[in-house]
Amino acid sequence: MLVSDILAKKGTEVITIQHTETVANAASILSERKFGVLVISSDGSTIGGIISERDIVRGLAATGAQLLSSPVSSVMTSEVFTCTKGDTVESLMSLMTQKRIRHLPVLDDGGIAGLISIGDVVSARVSQLEEEARHLGNYIQGY
Repeated sequence: MLVSDILAKKGTEVITIQHTETVANAASILSERKFGVLVISSDGSTIGGIISERDIVRGLAATGAQLLSSPVSSVMTSEVFTCTKGDTVESLMSLMTQKRIRHLPVLDDGGIAGLISIGDVVSARVSQLEEEARHLGNYIQGY
C-alpha cells in the first residue's frame, strides 16, 4: 500500500500556521481540530517546521505558562522528515520507528500534499494483513 492510497481514504487536509503564531493559538487549533501536529509554513506549501502536542508539553515543563505567549518557533521541531505519495507503508513504518516520529508531511510537486500519522500507517498495515489473510483463506478453500 502506498501513501497515495492512505490519502485517498483519509483526505489531504493539512493545517499550517505561521512561525510567529503563539503557542497558545497552536494549542487551541490542535484541540479544536483534534490534530496531533500542525505544519509551520510561511506560504502554505513549504515546511519550516512542525509543532506537536509533545513539543508544547515539553516547552511548558521547561519554561512554564509564559510559553503560551511565545511564538511557535520557540518550541517547534525544525528537522522535519517527510514522505511522498509513492512511498510504501513499510518504508514509513521503518522511518517512523527509526526516527521515533509520529507524523510525516507528504510532499508532492514541491508542496504539502497531506499528512500521515502513525495511526494511519498502523491502520493501513492492518488492512493489508487482513486482505492477505482473506486471500490466503480463499486460496486454501479453493475459491
